[in-house]
Amino acid sequence: MGQIQLGRCFWFNACLFKRTPMVCRTTCTHLAMYRWLRRNLHRQCSGENGHNEQNGSPFVSALAGLSALVLESVLGILRSLAVFLWMAVSVIPAATALLILSLFVDSKKLWWWIANPWLKGAIAATRLIGDIDYRVQGQENLPSADDNQRIILCAKHQSTWETFFFPSMMPHPLAYVFKRELLLIPFFGWALARLEMVHIDRSARSEAWNKVATLGAKLMDQGKWVIMFPEGTRTVRGGQGGYKTGASRLALLTGAKIVPIAVASGRCWPRATWTFLPGTIDVSIGEPIIADEGEDAAQLMRRVEAWIEGEMRRIDPEAYTMDDALSSTEIATKQKQTPG
Repeated sequence: MGQIQLGRCFWFNACLFKRTPMVCRTTCTHLAMYRWLRRNLHRQCSGENGHNEQNGSPFVSALAGLSALVLESVLGILRSLAVFLWMAVSVIPAATALLILSLFVDSKKLWWWIANPWLKGAIAATRLIGDIDYRVQGQENLPSADDNQRIILCAKHQSTWETFFFPSMMPHPLAYVFKRELLLIPFFGWALARLEMVHIDRSARSEAWNKVATLGAKLMDQGKWVIMFPEGTRTVRGGQGGYKTGASRLALLTGAKIVPIAVASGRCWPRATWTFLPGTIDVSIGEPIIADEGEDAAQLMRRVEAWIEGEMRRIDPEAYTMDDALSSTEIATKQKQTPG
């Protein structure tokens, strides 16, 4: 009788788990734990390993573990929903104020008065409610607030988290290069349009590049830093996309320095999920990279890629296989040996 009750309890927990698809997609670790528990529960139910109905403690332990996992996942979803609710509610008055003030003040004041504080609040919400902390290394490599040299930030892109974090902590206003469809997002997109950034039509590549080149130089001369994700889109944790040369072309055209940034945000906010995983995100900022004489855009981007990917393997080694866990020096050496 006790075995039947326990079986029903397991069935309820399994159904609850299956009805939370975001949890299933959130992390391979949770999925692996679930499969291990299910396998062991099946063995206990079928009487393997010499356990019978009178000795059901392994079954109970596995069931308790599964229940704890489901509870942890549900709490994670609730924490995530609370953060997104805060963002959705707070962005309305912030964006409204920004839109009104944009009629009277320039974009630099809008950045420091409204955009930057709201972004700091979003990061604080993910830390205090979502239980996502962060560590930053190499912040001394960033030019100071009164240094107006042209700077392009090139960052690894695994999550939405860094799109909020970077502008919240940089000493200069940032100008993102982003697809123009984001401007259609109510309030958030409308505010973006008033902050003087570079929105492009990805389907018209030549026009898009001309806009990046023209506006990029203009905005950098106004004291803004241009930020670009050379992989173009978010990558899975431990993955690597193709590095495009837009940022290096802009650097060669304008004489700007490239600051490479590695960020292991995929461990706490995986791509294509709405659920946070409690933990700490490591961010590493490299020394500015200057184009060598005679270096073309592809060669310059290979150096940027070498530093970022090597640093990713240092700050998030568990995301990469042993064969792939090369140091940044080894990757840089391999890239230099590649014919350019």
